[in-house]
Amino acid sequence: MSQSAAAVLPSYLQGQWWTPQDPQRVAEVLDAVTGELVTRVSTDGIDLAGAVEHARTAGQRGLGELTLHERALKLKELALHLTEHKQELYELSFRTGATQRDHYVDTDGGISTLFTFSSKGRRELPNSEVILDGAPEQLSKDGSFLGEHIHTRLPGVAVQINAFNFPVWGMLEKFAPAFIAGVPSIVKPATPTGYVTEACVRLMLDSGILPEGSLQLVSGSARDLLDHLDHRDHVAFTGSADTARALRRHPGVMERGIRFTAETDSLNAAILGPDAGPETPEFDAFIRSVVLEITAKAGQKCTAIRRTIVPSQHREAVIEALAARIAEKGVLGDPRDEATGVGALASLEQQQEVDGAVLRLVAAGGTVRVGGPDAPRPGTGAYYPVTVLSFDDAETPELHAVEAFGPVTSVLGYDDVDDAVRLAALGGGSLVATVCTHDPQIAGRFAAGIAAHHGRTLFLDRDDARTSTGHGSPVPHLIHGGPGRAGGGEELGGVRAVKHYMQRTAIQGSPDLLTGITGVWHQGARANTATRAAVEAGEAVHPFRKSLETLCIGDQFASELRTVTLQDIDDFATETGDTFYAHTDEEAATANPFFPRRVAHGYLLVSWAAGLFVEPAPGPVLANYGLENLRFITPVTYDDAIRVTLTAKQITPRVTDDYGEVRWDAVLHNQHDEIVAQYDVLTLVAKTWPLSGQPEDGAARAR
Repeated sequence: MSQSAAAVLPSYLQGQWWTPQDPQRVAEVLDAVTGELVTRVSTDGIDLAGAVEHARTAGQRGLGELTLHERALKLKELALHLTEHKQELYELSFRTGATQRDHYVDTDGGISTLFTFSSKGRRELPNSEVILDGAPEQLSKDGSFLGEHIHTRLPGVAVQINAFNFPVWGMLEKFAPAFIAGVPSIVKPATPTGYVTEACVRLMLDSGILPEGSLQLVSGSARDLLDHLDHRDHVAFTGSADTARALRRHPGVMERGIRFTAETDSLNAAILGPDAGPETPEFDAFIRSVVLEITAKAGQKCTAIRRTIVPSQHREAVIEALAARIAEKGVLGDPRDEATGVGALASLEQQQEVDGAVLRLVAAGGTVRVGGPDAPRPGTGAYYPVTVLSFDDAETPELHAVEAFGPVTSVLGYDDVDDAVRLAALGGGSLVATVCTHDPQIAGRFAAGIAAHHGRTLFLDRDDARTSTGHGSPVPHLIHGGPGRAGGGEELGGVRAVKHYMQRTAIQGSPDLLTGITGVWHQGARANTATRAAVEAGEAVHPFRKSLETLCIGDQFASELRTVTLQDIDDFATETGDTFYAHTDEEAATANPFFPRRVAHGYLLVSWAAGLFVEPAPGPVLANYGLENLRFITPVTYDDAIRVTLTAKQITPRVTDDYGEVRWDAVLHNQHDEIVAQYDVLTLVAKTWPLSGQPEDGAARAR
């Protein structure tokens, strides 16, 4: 294809694909391996104001029609669709210099992130629009005035500006939590590999899974995009620290309150513990980790190991071991060739930047031990040899300031743990560090010393070396980000990432009003109370006889009192083997400042409570799957009595199942109306009853 014939890479805006007409400012994107023209990129004449408005209207409307669980389920559907078409993305990604192993990190890693967020969103979030943050605070003595915190979705747009090194994962790890939160995304990939992102977005849109306006794509310069944003919007940036600083100075960020997070340069470290010398399993695991991190994606990873910090007496042994493993695993070549260990950098410009950074490090005192600027490179592609430098002076400023964003690491020695901690901190804030040690005490010292300088720390030893996800693999369950030079932001982290795209608001009001706002029953709110006598008389329906179709927040059952006898306490102690003195020794129990005399076991009371509130016949309540937040507050002695009040607190239908989860508020009182215990009962309840093929009268069926 001639350069003049190459098509301009399209953007997707306001519900349609768009390319500029007769663009004047055009960037050419070349195949990183062959140098052939892949595509041309331009955003001349792009309507970014219209894209923002489309997201705030159509996008917000479409996402707002879905609950958190429904949006999470769509991510699973999307992941399944991309899995069917990932070979198409592999073929394109080869042109970026990525090997098949790199595809697993980028394409498969991005798809896996969708699966994970879908699962966690449905397991850990309510099937609603509001997420509670913490327990209610009592703001009045009589409980009529409460306060608490909630998360609600941002009413604007999530702008995601991504780096060139992960054109699929880099987009999906930001898109997934924003989508669950209900915030539409405008994705702006880096130009050198944006054609892979465009192909992924096209697959996502062609699936028909996404609501209109929930995803738009800017292929090329973002131009004046931030000019159209304000406090309703969120910008998540991945790239250079210089660009992040420029964006932070934008009037929209400084004056209009655009929410801005960044993940930027990072001089990550791998530290070999003083106990992990040659001939130990930790030493071998350390060498494998360092080589993996500087060869995967040709070292073009924000998490790659740039500084290899080792005990001074082991520095030469480490360099020799690195050289041997690089000779085996660091072979440069065509990324399509299975024998290739390291593919090309993303572009010739990137190759020049790495060359320049390595030359700066050498000029500052670094010695080339493996590879280097003068080592042979295959063909005409954007290749860079796997390079190991060593520094005699571990204090060299450039060593802790210059990042060669390629297959490059520098080895430096330390004297003791405190010295290693100090050297790691000289990076000015990093995304991740690895500490390789088998000594828990040494691990503790390193954690205390470097945690504040890192977003994540991997502790590697013989026990987890095979199962570890690795130094350089951000997993969606844990936060990805770091302080200082690394940008000061956090991404991922499970449902924490969803909340990045939501506003936390303190709300205050009566229990009834807060129940209405949150969809979660609060102590003191109105309740629809049934008693055993009313149920038996046919005057009320026991809440356990209600399916999700008829059960309401605030449906309540209140039991009668049951008296505790000394024989009950003795029998429970004998049957369970729990003969703790507070239950069996009158003199010792009375001497305890917490107890009036021998007291009932807390678990006896909880067991009795179940007997007091349960409806025994088969019905919509399918299973009890646990208790949470159990607290014993007032001791119960013999001749005391207890009663239980059980209230439907939260109802969470499962999108894909014929049942849902019901959280019940359980409170035990004694005969003086003092609270004895509080906890949540968790049950699985059918959406409708009877289930298919079952008689409506469960008790009759049981007989």
